Amino acid sequence: MEKLFSITLYILKGSGVTLGLYAITAVFSMPLGLMCALGKISKNKILSKAVSLYTWVFRGTPLLLQLFFTYYGLPVLGIRWSGPFAPAALTFILNYGAYLTEIFRAGIQSIDKGQYEAAKVLGMNYSQTMRKIIIPQTVKRILPPLGNEAITLVKDTALVAVIALAEILRNAKEIVTREFIITPFFIAAAIYLVLTSVIVLTFNRMEEKYSYYE
Repeated sequence: MEKLFSITLYILKGSGVTLGLYAITAVFSMPLGLMCALGKISKNKILSKAVSLYTWVFRGTPLLLQLFFTYYGLPVLGIRWSGPFAPAALTFILNYGAYLTEIFRAGIQSIDKGQYEAAKVLGMNYSQTMRKIIIPQTVKRILPPLGNEAITLVKDTALVAVIALAEILRNAKEIVTREFIITPFFIAAAIYLVLTSVIVLTFNRMEEKYSYYE
């Protein structure tokens, strides 16, 4: 029992990296996705095409390849990293920002055009219309896909093990390799299930909160 506790404690130490990467990605990819979505639907063709290129590249290539390029490729071009966490965070932010761009874009464009006309009649400018009318309704509609991305993000953080970041899965694998037991994998799975369950409950409550926009 004592050994099981020590194994669990060691694996949980990796949750600091997992949760840190998760938080940073969520905090920065959300506004990035929203700004890029607004850029993609704007009348500025150069901006729209630039955002389209960004989403095409990051949605069309594997996250693992992007991680390798940022961590191993950019130093070749003269960009040095003090550790593996920064390139991992940058890669995840850009990758998830691309996916969130399309989610926000689809949500915004799903709002009836009459909402814009009504806002114009009320004397609202574009910024006020988006902030007070369009975005709140959009949030309600995109919560399910956002929840899916949030769950996927938890699992994708395991990829950073390939660049020597000591997250949950890497710590579990280290014990398995050292002691030839598979119990750490079950413990790691349980931790991931707890994290994803919390996310599911959070998004369920958010859907209830925003239900009055329907």
